[in-house]
Amino acid sequence: MSPLSRRALLAGASGTALALTLPSTAGAQEVAYAAFRLVRARPGEPGQPEITLPEGYEFVPGAKYHAGSRAEYYSFVRGPANAAGIVVAVHWPGVAVSDVVHMDTRLRVERDPSDRSRFTFVLPVTLPTADANQPTIQIWSHPDRSEGMHLKLDHNDPDRVAGPWLTVPWPGNAARSQLHQLIAAHAVLLDSGLKDTAAAKGHRWFLAGFETNNTLHTDNPPHWHLSYNSGADFDSPTHNTHFWLNSGAENFYNGMDVTGLGRLKHYVGDPARIYDFVGDANDGRGDLVATVTIRTDGGLDIAPPSGPGYAVAAGRDGTLVEEVTVLRGGEPWLRVTTEDRYRIGVLIVQVLGLRDASESRVSVMRYDRLTGVLL
Repeated sequence: MSPLSRRALLAGASGTALALTLPSTAGAQEVAYAAFRLVRARPGEPGQPEITLPEGYEFVPGAKYHAGSRAEYYSFVRGPANAAGIVVAVHWPGVAVSDVVHMDTRLRVERDPSDRSRFTFVLPVTLPTADANQPTIQIWSHPDRSEGMHLKLDHNDPDRVAGPWLTVPWPGNAARSQLHQLIAAHAVLLDSGLKDTAAAKGHRWFLAGFETNNTLHTDNPPHWHLSYNSGADFDSPTHNTHFWLNSGAENFYNGMDVTGLGRLKHYVGDPARIYDFVGDANDGRGDLVATVTIRTDGGLDIAPPSGPGYAVAAGRDGTLVEEVTVLRGGEPWLRVTTEDRYRIGVLIVQVLGLRDASESRVSVMRYDRLTGVLL
């Protein structure tokens, strides 16, 4: 056994040094991937532990598959598929690790009683690609995955920044505003009937924000999505909007990726039309589903083909940072604000009915602070 076959990663190792060779005996076996995240008990200077894998397994080569932040360290491995799991050994002197996460699960940690800086855990290696392990490194919540809708909320923590986010100021305003806007857009899709119409066709809306720690999906600059899949997921023909947010949390650009057409660019005042790809109308893009237009206040107009128009507009202070105002038929309808206490796993959503007090609500969404799984 060569010295490198077991010692897979040392502190300070380069991305090139990670490119070990799988044993030839693995060639006939199914190669699978896994990722794990080491969560530090206290944030501190980013570091890299010594990690040892068993014979026959290696780290996925490339710096993007191994990232450290003030709050954690994550890495990706590959080798023969093993649902029972492989034993991974970690030595991280001077750093207390509270948890190890794989996908949506906290793995059991076995600590060395003679040296608390050493521990092991059992890692299942089952997934077909490295990308399939993205839930390991993301803290996502999915409060609505009903027919016609997938609402995904991203919980961003400045102590978890990785990749390009290490080189830019923390986008705190955008991180707050995206949640206000996502909750507001979700309310619009429900009230307008756009969700039900999509569901009746077997289609769905996809609402999601941006991530600041995922080196596999760098998501820079900050943006959010109000996208339409003409089917059950992104394998279907899609209009995938990207609403870029500036430092004041204003939408200023929509790069809408359309199947077969590439990226269509829209700025303030430019209508971006979303079609259903059903039938031959509109040059084969099908019937009109909705039109979205960036407003001069940095908000977003959402217009169904018929019925009243809606808008996610600036709040009382003229920005979208503290709150957003939802308009229906040009009149104030709702006021929406969110507060994400990501370090304890609590998202507070406040909706104030501006026409009808019965539409007011306060909801407290509790989620696992390390995985985003709703409790």
